[in-house]
Amino acid sequence: MEKRYPLPPFTLETAIQKVQLAEDAWNSQDAERVSLAYSVDTEWRNRSTFLNGREEAKKFLEDKWKKELNYKLKKELWAFMDNRIAVRFEYEYQNKEGQWFRAYGNENWEFDENGLMQRRFASINDLPIQESERRL
Repeated sequence: MEKRYPLPPFTLETAIQKVQLAEDAWNSQDAERVSLAYSVDTEWRNRSTFLNGREEAKKFLEDKWKKELNYKLKKELWAFMDNRIAVRFEYEYQNKEGQWFRAYGNENWEFDENGLMQRRFASINDLPIQESERRL
């Protein structure tokens, strides 16, 4: 069985580590790499999109990074308990027309005993910004 360390139950140190690993993976914009952190039967809600399974998540990410150019993300641990982690995040991206956006949001994560994320629920809001307003 595949394992993704650190494994739950999380401590402050391992929860921070898990969040940093996720940030690093998402900033790679490598959908295959990112998808391997999720269980084969993962459940997602991303905004109003519902996904089931690692393959759907991978396809979603491939499509996401074709539209969200110059993507840069920062995640921060908000809370954790046992096999769950909550994060706040912001990311910036540019669309194909050249408009910059900053997206703000929260994610709730639930992990299986092998450290794979089995549930991910993300609430996200986008704010158009000028290039001069970028922070990331």
